[in-house]
Formats: sequence, structure tokens, C-alpha cells
Amino acid sequence: MPTQNDPSTKDDSQYEVVHIRKTKNVCSLCEDYAQRHATKPIAILSCEGACLRGEIARQAANKICYGLMPEKTVRICLGGAFTKDTGQRSLVRNAQRVVAVEGCFIRCASRMMQGVLNDLKPELIIADSLYELDGDLFGVDELPEEQIKAHAEQVALKITEMIHA
Repeated sequence: MPTQNDPSTKDDSQYEVVHIRKTKNVCSLCEDYAQRHATKPIAILSCEGACLRGEIARQAANKICYGLMPEKTVRICLGGAFTKDTGQRSLVRNAQRVVAVEGCFIRCASRMMQGVLNDLKPELIIADSLYELDGDLFGVDELPEEQIKAHAEQVALKITEMIHA
């Protein structure tokens, strides 16, 4: 009998099929990082988009994990976690909490990870709802770096408050 997570029960019109070429390559630096941080309770996924909103989300995630809450959070390499079932994906799979810092409403990071971890239910934070930005701006070259950093800091502080709440 098919279960809810059985692919045969999914409505194919709601999914895209992605074929990722397997590799035998393993990054020992990435695996060592995953082992060192395996006991941290909160995994932080982030939008990695090349647009302004993605850059602000990415910088905010880094500020949380490497500055504001390094003892409790681990920063996930989205590409590694999505494309290969090794240490990065294990960090997500085994975390007590998974927080997805999304650049915008499209929610790429969480949707990607749910494609490889069907039962994943991350806490979604849409970063561009936490700061004011001219809606017509897209590229990272359309806003001074100081403003990008200021928005990222604002987002990181707000997310840190949410995580502690």
C-alpha cells in the first residue's frame, strides 16, 4: 500500500524532475566541517541567489552562524546538501531545528531541500519582509555594499530574536 511519502502518490503536475549527475568526489574540508558542527541544534539554510534579496539573505545567515549565534547554529552549504547525501545533508536531517532564510517568496532553499528530504519542515523566514527595499531593485550592483550589509545585519538581528523567542 502506498504511503504519503511514496513518490507514486505524488501529483506530478506539482513537481519538477531534476536529474543530478552523481559524483564520487568528496570534499574533505566540507565533511570535516560537518563533523565538527554535527551537535549544533540549529541548521541554517539560506537563499544563495545572485539577486540583491538573495545576497542579503546569504549575508544574514552568515552573520547569525559566524557572529551572533555560532555556538548554536551551523551554516549549511545548500549546493552540497542538495546534490549529495553526505555531511551537509546530514546536518539538515539531524538538526533539532532547521531555519530557512529565504531571500523572497519563491523559497528556493527550502523547496530544494524538501526535494531530497521529503519530511523536512523548516521554519521559513522570508528575509525581504524584514527590511525596506525599493521593489524595482534586483542586482547586487544596484545598491551600495554598505546598505546591503546594513539590511543583512537588520535581518540577522531580527532572526536571532525569532530563534530565541
